[in-house]
Amino acid sequence: MTVYKAIRNNIIFFLCLAVAAAGAIGGYTIYAVSQKSTSSVLSRYGSTGNEVRQIQKKLASLGFYSGAQDGVYGTQTKNAVTSFQKSVGITADGIAGSKTLLYMGLGNQQDYNTAYSNGDVELLAKVISAEARGESYEGQVAVGAVILNRVAHPSFPDTISGVVYQNGAFSCVNDSNWYQPVAETSKRAAIDAINGWDPSGGAVYYFNAAKTSDAFMHSRTVIKTIGNHKFCI
Repeated sequence: MTVYKAIRNNIIFFLCLAVAAAGAIGGYTIYAVSQKSTSSVLSRYGSTGNEVRQIQKKLASLGFYSGAQDGVYGTQTKNAVTSFQKSVGITADGIAGSKTLLYMGLGNQQDYNTAYSNGDVELLAKVISAEARGESYEGQVAVGAVILNRVAHPSFPDTISGVVYQNGAFSCVNDSNWYQPVAETSKRAAIDAINGWDPSGGAVYYFNAAKTSDAFMHSRTVIKTIGNHKFCI
Protein backbone atom coordinates (compact mmCIF):
# COMPACT_ATOMS: atom_id res chain seq x y z
CA MET A 1 0.00 0.00 0.00
CA THR A 2 2.84 2.37 0.84
CA VAL A 3 4.54 1.69 -2.51
CA TYR A 4 1.23 2.28 -4.34
CA LYS A 5 0.72 5.66 -2.63
CA ALA A 6 4.27 6.72 -3.45
CA ILE A 7 3.78 5.81 -7.13
CA ARG A 8 0.43 7.63 -7.23
CA ASN A 9 1.90 10.79 -5.66
CA ASN A 10 4.79 10.73 -8.14
CA ILE A 11 2.35 10.41 -11.05
CA ILE A 12 0.34 13.39 -9.78
CA PHE A 13 3.51 15.43 -9.31
CA PHE A 14 4.74 14.75 -12.85
CA LEU A 15 1.31 15.47 -14.31
CA CYS A 16 1.41 18.90 -12.63
CA LEU A 17 4.86 19.53 -14.06
CA ALA A 18 3.59 18.55 -17.51
CA VAL A 19 0.69 21.01 -17.29
CA ALA A 20 3.02 23.78 -16.18
CA ALA A 21 5.45 22.99 -18.97
CA ALA A 22 2.66 22.98 -21.55
CA GLY A 23 1.62 26.40 -20.36
CA ALA A 24 5.15 27.72 -20.66
CA ILE A 25 5.60 26.19 -24.16
CA GLY A 26 2.28 27.65 -25.28
CA GLY A 27 3.47 31.12 -24.30
CA TYR A 28 1.22 31.64 -21.31
CA THR A 29 1.45 31.38 -17.57
CA ILE A 30 -1.32 30.26 -15.22
CA TYR A 31 -1.78 32.46 -12.15
CA ALA A 32 -4.13 32.06 -9.24
CA VAL A 33 -6.52 35.02 -9.22
CA SER A 34 -6.73 36.46 -5.73
CA GLN A 35 -10.04 37.48 -4.20
CA LYS A 36 -8.61 40.94 -3.56
CA SER A 37 -7.79 41.55 -7.22
CA THR A 38 -11.29 40.65 -8.38
CA SER A 39 -13.11 42.50 -5.64
CA SER A 40 -11.26 45.73 -6.44
CA VAL A 41 -13.42 46.06 -9.57
CA LEU A 42 -16.77 47.10 -8.13
CA SER A 43 -18.76 48.56 -11.02
CA ARG A 44 -18.05 48.57 -14.74
CA TYR A 45 -19.75 48.57 -18.14
CA GLY A 46 -22.75 46.25 -17.92
CA SER A 47 -23.17 46.49 -14.14
CA THR A 48 -26.53 47.40 -12.66
CA GLY A 49 -27.86 48.27 -9.22
CA ASN A 50 -27.86 50.86 -6.48
CA GLU A 51 -24.08 51.38 -6.48
CA VAL A 52 -24.21 52.34 -10.15
CA ARG A 53 -27.03 54.76 -9.34
CA GLN A 54 -24.88 56.35 -6.62
CA ILE A 55 -22.00 56.68 -9.06
CA GLN A 56 -24.27 58.37 -11.59
CA LYS A 57 -25.62 60.73 -8.93
CA LYS A 58 -22.11 61.67 -7.79
CA LEU A 59 -20.87 62.19 -11.34
CA ALA A 60 -23.91 64.36 -12.08
CA SER A 61 -23.20 66.51 -9.00
CA LEU A 62 -19.60 66.95 -10.18
CA GLY A 63 -20.71 67.92 -13.69
CA PHE A 64 -19.46 64.83 -15.53
CA TYR A 65 -22.79 63.09 -16.18
CA SER A 66 -26.13 64.31 -17.52
CA GLY A 67 -27.89 61.04 -18.30
CA ALA A 68 -30.57 59.12 -16.45
CA GLN A 69 -29.68 57.98 -12.93
CA ASP A 70 -31.16 54.56 -13.66
CA GLY A 71 -28.54 52.27 -12.13
CA VAL A 72 -27.42 50.93 -15.52
CA TYR A 73 -23.68 51.21 -16.27
CA GLY A 74 -23.87 51.96 -19.98
CA THR A 75 -21.68 53.85 -22.43
CA GLN A 76 -22.60 57.30 -21.08
CA THR A 77 -21.78 56.27 -17.51
CA LYS A 78 -18.49 54.69 -18.59
CA ASN A 79 -17.51 57.83 -20.51
CA ALA A 80 -18.37 59.98 -17.49
CA VAL A 81 -16.26 57.79 -15.21
CA THR A 82 -13.38 58.01 -17.69
CA SER A 83 -13.63 61.81 -17.81
CA PHE A 84 -13.67 61.97 -14.01
CA GLN A 85 -10.62 59.70 -13.77
CA LYS A 86 -8.70 61.87 -16.23
CA SER A 87 -9.60 65.00 -14.28
CA VAL A 88 -8.16 63.65 -11.01
CA GLY A 89 -5.10 61.98 -12.52
CA ILE A 90 -5.85 58.30 -11.99
CA THR A 91 -5.98 55.44 -14.51
CA ALA A 92 -8.73 56.33 -16.99
CA ASP A 93 -10.18 52.90 -17.73
CA GLY A 94 -13.87 53.68 -17.25
CA ILE A 95 -14.10 51.19 -14.39
CA ALA A 96 -15.38 52.38 -11.01
CA GLY A 97 -13.01 50.35 -8.86
CA SER A 98 -12.17 51.03 -5.22
CA LYS A 99 -9.73 53.88 -5.95
CA THR A 100 -12.14 55.66 -8.29
CA LEU A 101 -14.96 55.34 -5.77
CA LEU A 102 -12.68 56.71 -3.06
CA TYR A 103 -11.84 59.74 -5.20
CA MET A 104 -15.55 60.27 -5.80
CA GLY A 105 -16.17 60.25 -2.08
CA LEU A 106 -18.02 56.93 -2.28
CA GLY A 107 -15.28 54.67 -0.96
CA ASN A 108 -14.64 53.12 2.44
CA GLN A 109 -13.98 56.07 4.73
CA GLN A 110 -11.82 53.92 7.00
CA ASP A 111 -9.28 53.33 4.22
CA TYR A 112 -6.85 56.19 4.58
CA ASN A 113 -3.13 56.68 4.80
CA THR A 114 -2.18 55.52 8.27
CA ALA A 115 0.71 57.98 8.41
CA TYR A 116 -1.97 60.31 9.76
CA SER A 117 -3.88 59.83 12.99
CA ASN A 118 -7.63 60.05 13.51
CA GLY A 119 -6.98 63.43 15.11
CA ASP A 120 -5.20 64.61 11.95
CA VAL A 121 -8.16 63.53 9.83
CA GLU A 122 -10.62 65.29 12.13
CA LEU A 123 -8.58 68.51 12.15
CA LEU A 124 -8.20 68.49 8.39
CA ALA A 125 -11.95 67.97 8.00
CA LYS A 126 -12.61 70.85 10.40
CA VAL A 127 -10.45 73.23 8.36
CA ILE A 128 -12.01 72.11 5.09
CA SER A 129 -15.48 72.63 6.53
CA ALA A 130 -14.62 76.11 7.80
CA GLU A 131 -12.63 77.24 4.74
CA ALA A 132 -14.62 75.65 1.92
CA ARG A 133 -18.20 75.76 3.17
CA GLY A 134 -20.44 76.08 0.13
CA GLU A 135 -17.75 75.03 -2.34
CA SER A 136 -18.07 71.98 -4.60
CA TYR A 137 -16.80 68.62 -3.36
CA GLU A 138 -13.76 68.94 -5.61
CA GLY A 139 -13.12 72.38 -4.12
CA GLN A 140 -13.27 70.96 -0.61
CA VAL A 141 -10.76 68.22 -1.43
CA ALA A 142 -8.51 70.84 -3.04
CA VAL A 143 -8.40 72.88 0.19
CA GLY A 144 -7.41 69.75 2.11
CA ALA A 145 -4.76 68.98 -0.50
CA VAL A 146 -3.20 72.44 -0.09
CA ILE A 147 -2.79 71.82 3.64
CA LEU A 148 -1.13 68.47 2.95
CA ASN A 149 1.07 70.04 0.28
CA ARG A 150 2.27 72.49 2.90
CA VAL A 151 3.06 69.63 5.29
CA ALA A 152 5.30 68.15 2.58
CA HIS A 153 6.87 71.52 1.65
CA PRO A 154 10.12 72.59 3.38
CA SER A 155 8.86 76.15 3.89
CA PHE A 156 5.98 75.10 6.15
CA PRO A 157 5.54 73.09 9.37
CA ASP A 158 5.69 69.33 8.86
CA THR A 159 2.44 68.38 10.59
CA ILE A 160 -1.21 69.11 9.86
CA SER A 161 -1.68 70.84 13.19
CA GLY A 162 1.48 72.88 12.65
CA VAL A 163 0.24 74.07 9.27
CA VAL A 164 -3.30 74.79 10.46
CA TYR A 165 -2.24 76.74 13.55
CA GLN A 166 0.70 78.54 11.98
CA ASN A 167 0.31 82.20 12.85
CA GLY A 168 -1.86 84.00 10.29
CA ALA A 169 -2.15 81.00 7.98
CA PHE A 170 -5.90 80.37 8.22
CA SER A 171 -8.24 83.09 9.37
CA CYS A 172 -11.01 80.56 9.99
CA VAL A 173 -9.39 79.38 13.25
CA ASN A 174 -10.18 82.79 14.71
CA ASP A 175 -13.72 83.32 13.46
CA SER A 176 -17.17 81.86 14.01
CA ASN A 177 -16.85 79.29 11.21
CA TRP A 178 -14.37 77.36 13.35
CA TYR A 179 -17.11 76.47 15.82
CA GLN A 180 -19.70 75.35 13.29
CA PRO A 181 -20.49 71.61 12.94
CA VAL A 182 -18.15 69.83 10.54
CA ALA A 183 -19.94 68.93 7.32
CA GLU A 184 -20.07 65.24 6.39
CA THR A 185 -18.71 66.04 2.94
CA SER A 186 -15.68 67.67 4.57
CA LYS A 187 -14.91 64.45 6.43
CA ARG A 188 -14.92 62.50 3.18
CA ALA A 189 -12.92 65.24 1.47
CA ALA A 190 -10.24 65.04 4.17
CA ILE A 191 -9.84 61.31 3.61
CA ASP A 192 -9.76 61.71 -0.18
CA ALA A 193 -7.02 64.34 0.15
CA ILE A 194 -5.01 62.17 2.53
CA ASN A 195 -5.30 59.30 0.07
CA GLY A 196 -3.70 61.39 -2.65
CA TRP A 197 -6.39 63.21 -4.60
CA ASP A 198 -5.08 66.70 -5.29
CA PRO A 199 -7.47 68.74 -7.47
CA SER A 200 -5.35 71.84 -6.74
CA GLY A 201 -2.52 70.54 -8.92
CA GLY A 202 0.13 70.88 -6.20
CA ALA A 203 -0.82 74.31 -4.86
CA VAL A 204 0.42 75.55 -1.50
CA TYR A 205 -1.80 78.64 -1.38
CA TYR A 206 -5.41 79.44 -2.20
CA PHE A 207 -7.61 82.49 -1.79
CA ASN A 208 -10.99 83.94 -2.63
CA ALA A 209 -10.23 86.91 -4.86
CA ALA A 210 -13.58 88.51 -4.04
CA LYS A 211 -12.89 88.45 -0.31
CA THR A 212 -9.22 89.37 0.05
CA SER A 213 -7.11 92.28 -1.13
CA ASP A 214 -3.92 90.78 0.30
CA ALA A 215 -1.14 91.80 -2.10
CA PHE A 216 0.95 88.71 -1.35
CA MET A 217 -1.85 86.32 -2.31
CA HIS A 218 -2.69 88.26 -5.45
CA SER A 219 0.97 88.12 -6.45
CA ARG A 220 1.08 84.31 -6.45
CA THR A 221 0.99 82.28 -9.66
CA VAL A 222 -2.49 80.83 -10.09
CA ILE A 223 -2.45 77.25 -11.39
CA LYS A 224 -6.09 76.27 -10.90
CA THR A 225 -9.45 77.90 -10.17
CA ILE A 226 -12.16 75.82 -8.52
CA GLY A 227 -15.35 77.60 -7.57
CA ASN A 228 -14.51 80.80 -5.67
CA HIS A 229 -10.96 79.77 -4.85
CA LYS A 230 -7.79 80.42 -6.84
CA PHE A 231 -5.04 77.87 -6.13
CA CYS A 232 -1.48 79.09 -6.33
CA ILE A 233 2.17 78.23 -5.93
